[in-house]
Amino acid sequence: MLIKAELEKNLKTLRLSGMAVTIPARLQQSMDGGMSALEFLEVLIQDELDRRKDRLFERRIKLSRINAQKRLDNFEWSFNPKIPKKDLCSLATTQFIAERENVIFIGPPGTGKSHLAQAVGLCAIHAGYHVLYYQVFELLDLIHASRHGSEWDSLLEKLLQAQLLILDDLGMKRLSAENAEDLLELVMRRYEKSSTLITSNRPIEDWSKILGDAATTSAMLDRLMHHSHCVPFQGKSYRMEQTASFAKSRRPS
Repeated sequence: MLIKAELEKNLKTLRLSGMAVTIPARLQQSMDGGMSALEFLEVLIQDELDRRKDRLFERRIKLSRINAQKRLDNFEWSFNPKIPKKDLCSLATTQFIAERENVIFIGPPGTGKSHLAQAVGLCAIHAGYHVLYYQVFELLDLIHASRHGSEWDSLLEKLLQAQLLILDDLGMKRLSAENAEDLLELVMRRYEKSSTLITSNRPIEDWSKILGDAATTSAMLDRLMHHSHCVPFQGKSYRMEQTASFAKSRRPS
């Protein structure tokens, strides 16, 4: 069933695009099912609210920089069965964000830390939290550039406003003294105010080698570990397994 062009135009002018999309189907439903005028209005309003909620969620995902395909329900738990699924599902409730606690994922490369960090982030967005995701070196490069420009204040405000900040891949290489200080400053400013999730392929005892300074490492860990959940990842690399399988499939028979 079509609606009048003028009505559709007016609905869009009023930013009621959810209603504009569903009103033909709802009119038909009303005619077929004997829906009252009040019931008709109620379902139209709900259609609009649902559409706005979906748009808000999509916008929050885009702003978070999270890959929306990294979800709990498509993670291959059976590949590395030692990964503590119960702990990850508990984090997905986002209670740790409400309590301003931190999370640290520790384990070898390819075991699913990045995927599950973003999956927890998606759950947080669903729960209405403001989330940001960065790879550590990507963020530190941004901080370095902003300190030498005019964007430091706005970047810092953005990082501090995030109720969950995900910092991925700490430990890929040793940080410069300036980078280590920037990371420490960020952790200190967020301490007990919001949650930070860090993934690393290096054990905690090796972090002084990453940060390059025992005092910096001690100060950072003191704040990160005070209210935290440390989740160990064990097993083989999923990426290496995929690479081996791909190479095998291309091998002539």
